[in-house]
Amino acid sequence: MSTEPAANHDSATTATAAHHDTAHAAGAHGATAEASDKFTFNKLLDKLGDHHELDIFFGKFEILPVVLVDQYNSLHVYPNLHAMEESGEYTMHHPAAPHHIVSTTMQDAGGAPAGPKLDLSVTNFVAYQWIAMIIVTIVFAVARGRYKKNPISAPRGIQNVVESVVLYVHDQIVRPNVGTDKRAMRLMPYMLSLFFFILTLNLISLLPGAHAATGALPVTMALATTTLLVVNYIAFKDAGVGSWFKHLLGGAPVYISPIMVPIEVVGIITKPFALMIRLFANMTAGHIVLLSLVGLIFFFAQEMGEVVGWGVAPISVLFSVFIYLLELLVAFLQAYIFTMLSAVFVGLALGDHAAHDHHHDHAASH
Repeated sequence: MSTEPAANHDSATTATAAHHDTAHAAGAHGATAEASDKFTFNKLLDKLGDHHELDIFFGKFEILPVVLVDQYNSLHVYPNLHAMEESGEYTMHHPAAPHHIVSTTMQDAGGAPAGPKLDLSVTNFVAYQWIAMIIVTIVFAVARGRYKKNPISAPRGIQNVVESVVLYVHDQIVRPNVGTDKRAMRLMPYMLSLFFFILTLNLISLLPGAHAATGALPVTMALATTTLLVVNYIAFKDAGVGSWFKHLLGGAPVYISPIMVPIEVVGIITKPFALMIRLFANMTAGHIVLLSLVGLIFFFAQEMGEVVGWGVAPISVLFSVFIYLLELLVAFLQAYIFTMLSAVFVGLALGDHAAHDHHHDHAASH
C-alpha cells in the first residue's frame, strides 16, 4: 500500500492548520491593536499621574533629567528620557513592565526586569514645584522692590494684592489661633510660604494640559510633615518640654498614662495626616471629574457613533466649565484651609500657654 497520498494529506492538513494559526495570530494581533487604540477612562485617568516629561499646554516636553542609582550603587544621569532610551541601559518600553523604568540587562530575584535601586529623577510634579517656587519668589521680590523704592506710597498692582493677602493671613488666620503677636510674627514666614506655595501649585494645575502636584500624596505628605515639625517645635519652645509631656496625659492622672499617651500620640500624628489626605483628595477629585466629563464625549462617540458624541459634547462642555470654575474656588479654599488648620494645630499644641510668648516669660511674671 502506498503512503504517498497519506503523506500529501498530512502535509495539506499541516499547511492548512498553519494557515489558520497564522490567520488566527494575525486576527489576535489586530484585535489587540484595536483594543489598545480603544478609548477607556483608565487611559484618560492615567494622565493624572507623575511623568518623566513636563506636561503643560497639551505638550510633552522631554527636558527633565533622569537620575538613577542601580543595584550596584552606580549613578546614571541622562539629560532626558530620550537620552536614557538611546543609551540602551534602561527603558520604559519593556513588555513585562510598561511605563516603568527598568534595566535592559539586569533582572530581579523573580526573573523580572530589575528597576533602579533609587530613582532621583526630576519628574513632572517636581518641575511644577520648582515653577511654583520661582513664581512666588518673583512676586514677593517685585512687591519688596516697590516697597523699598517708595516706602510711604500707597501700594498698587501686585504689591497691593500681596499686602492684602499677607494682612489677611496675619489678622484672620495666624494671630487669632496662636495667641500672641510675637508668636504670630515668628510663624508668618512659614504660614505665608504654605499659603502661597499651595495656592500657586493649585492654580498651575488649572492651566491647559497641566496636572495637580498637590494631588500627589508625596507632595501633600511633605507639606503635612513640615506642619507636624513646626507645631511640635513651637510647643516645645513656648510651652516647655514638661508641659508638652503633660499635654500627652490630656489632663488625666499619671497612672492612666499607658492608655492616654498612645492615644495622644496618635492624635498628634493624625492631625497632619488629615491635612495630607484632605488636600490630596480635593485636588485629585476635581481633576478626575473634569477628565471624566470630557471623556464622555469620546466614549459616546466610540460606542454610539460620532453623531451621539457631538450631541453629548455641549452638555459635557457646560458641566466641565462649571467644574473648572468650582476648581478655581477650591484652589483658593484648600490653600486657606491648610494654612488655617496649621495655625489651629499650633494653638491646640500650646494649650493654656497660647496666651503667653514663652513659658519662661510666664514664669517670670509670677
